[in-house]
Parts: sequence; C-alpha cells; structure tokens
Amino acid sequence: MRVRLGPYRKNRAVNIEIEPHDTWNMDITLAHIIHPMLIQLKETKHGAPIVDDDDVPLGMAMSEEAKDKFSKTGEVDGQFHARWDWVLDTMIYAFEQKILDADEPHYGRMSNGFRLFGKYYEALWD
Repeated sequence: MRVRLGPYRKNRAVNIEIEPHDTWNMDITLAHIIHPMLIQLKETKHGAPIVDDDDVPLGMAMSEEAKDKFSKTGEVDGQFHARWDWVLDTMIYAFEQKILDADEPHYGRMSNGFRLFGKYYEALWD
C-alpha cells in the first residue's frame, strides 16, 4: 500500500495504491493507519463532540443539572472533554490490540472501541 495525501483543502491531491496483500487482513492493515492517527488526534485536538452518557463509565456521565444547563446555554460541564478523551483512549486501545493480534482476553474492550469508532466516526476532526 502506498498513500500520499496532500494538505487538506477542497482539491486535495490524493494518490492511493492498494496491493492484493493489503486486503488479506484488512482489519489489521487499517489498524496500522488508524491507531497513530487517533493518537495524534488526541494530542492535537481543539475541541470535542457531545459524548453519550451510555458510552462512558457511570462516574463520567453528565448530571441532569448539567444537561439542563447545556441545553439552555450551551455551557459544558467539567467532564465534557474528559468524556471524549475516554472514548479516544478506548478506540486507541482497541486498534493497538488489533495490531498486536490480541484476541480473547481483550475482545470485549476491543469490540467496544471499534463500536465507538463507528459511532463517533464523523467526530474524528481536529
């Protein structure tokens, strides 16, 4: 596989060459690309999306008072960015384990990371 992407803009230069062996274990091939991108995104992000309470541990969920305040003023609570970091960390872990070819002991946590990746795919921006 060879990938060359120019700087982000409307008419971005894109040159991608896929070889037959790239799709043999495509999940692992993509993990090698996605994992470092998620790490960089976490390090350089300038914002965070709204994260559903069901996607984070109970102690991180937004209180009813904070939800009410957010809906009225747009003001976020103190855990707003921490929730997104937790989601990113879960995705990063899943793709790291995929690269390491981990399986059974990590399967549930990996599955959750991949689920979150799909759910928040359109929130992967800086």
